[in-house]
Amino acid sequence: MSTPTNKAPKRDALTSVNKDGSHFIIHPSDVSGRFTSARRFVAYALILFFIALPWIEIGGHPALFFNVPGRRFHLFGATLSFQDTWLLFFALSGTAFALFFITALWGRVWCGWGCPQTVYLEHVYRRIERWIEGDGPARKRLQKSPWTTEKILKRTLKHSAFFVVSFLIAHIFLAYFVSLPGLWERMTTAPEEHWTSFLFVFAFTTALYGNFAFFREQLCIMICPYGRFQSALIDNHSKNVAYDPNRGDPPGKPSDPEAGDCIACKKCIQVCPTGIDIRQGLQLECIGCAACIDACDTVMDKLERPRGLIRYASEEDLLGRRTRWIRFRTIFYTIMMLIGLSVAAFALSSVEPINITVTRMSGSPYYMSETMVRNQYQIRLINKSETPVEFRIDSKTREGAPSVITSGTDRTILVEPLAEVPVTFVMQVARSDYEGPFTVEIHAFDDMREIEIIREVEFLGPDAAFLHPNEEQ
Repeated sequence: MSTPTNKAPKRDALTSVNKDGSHFIIHPSDVSGRFTSARRFVAYALILFFIALPWIEIGGHPALFFNVPGRRFHLFGATLSFQDTWLLFFALSGTAFALFFITALWGRVWCGWGCPQTVYLEHVYRRIERWIEGDGPARKRLQKSPWTTEKILKRTLKHSAFFVVSFLIAHIFLAYFVSLPGLWERMTTAPEEHWTSFLFVFAFTTALYGNFAFFREQLCIMICPYGRFQSALIDNHSKNVAYDPNRGDPPGKPSDPEAGDCIACKKCIQVCPTGIDIRQGLQLECIGCAACIDACDTVMDKLERPRGLIRYASEEDLLGRRTRWIRFRTIFYTIMMLIGLSVAAFALSSVEPINITVTRMSGSPYYMSETMVRNQYQIRLINKSETPVEFRIDSKTREGAPSVITSGTDRTILVEPLAEVPVTFVMQVARSDYEGPFTVEIHAFDDMREIEIIREVEFLGPDAAFLHPNEEQ
């Protein structure tokens, strides 16, 4: 079978850019169909999930709560301190490879179905725009019309609604960082009392409004890197939204027996949120939303022709060959995804409710007096649980190491729930006993939970020859 060719006229510029370089405003027409209904269901489920998370409590905290001032992150019941955030690397890497895996199978289905940019633009902001200004053709006429009273009222109402929605989204997003009670406190007090939160809401609202009211599809085309490197993630066996030129070309009137099934109605272009002509093949701007599939299927139904002129298909499908789902890249992405997510799940499940960190204090690594060599450390006692913890701290040296005199840990230290307490810890060794660096174990005990945490540090000092110049080498 010969390679399919495309008879649609080619273009050499982005769909959202005019010949003079200005922004071409795209007004996609509304569309209905099985994919549109499914996408709308997924979109509203994701929006509801975003709104609900600050309200859902797990373990006494919101399901997702980034307590930046307290350096605590609550993730669906797991509490991480700032020192534990490195564990998120594995969760993020596993999620990234999951996206790569989905892309290798279904192209940019994430962009069209789950990306927040598409979800809010297509199912919130453009729905508002259609309710106020009408469908695509009506909005095009309104854009070209002079500034009448009707146009001013519609534009004012639309942009006011856009700003209000952006304002609400910004407040919900802020709740992820301050919790709902904290959000309500900030909303009911003067802005100067929480000026950082006020500036955050103002900046985030402005960014959302500017993006969804004006920038729109240009974020996907010009800024988002995903569309740029998708070509490295897919191959001829990846399913994408595709036009079948074997069946559709040459386009012509329905009554023309020499024409293909495509009647050049351009419905696929009219409903595309990025304004592309899918008949030109896979393109950078295509986000895989399947709006063109629903539009084309509707036309095929009216013509009593089979659906699928535009469908999810791989290059191999269009050539009449079988698509292979299991191949090297899908196997590799699956393995990397499972490794990342498995390590993240194990690491997160093994996070202890209490923890300590030991760091050498800034300044000289050691200090000397006439009789002693001294090292200074800071121990940070971290309590990630909901109950107070009483810590006891002790030190131990290995057999053969010199005796260590400690100070700063001769008491029980109370750490309140979800709090940290820094403690200065000093170790000293007699100059006559010091012969070189050695390891010291610092033990932190939580007697209530019968937990013992051990951290190793190295005791440092000058060269032994400096301390004992008269000894034979």
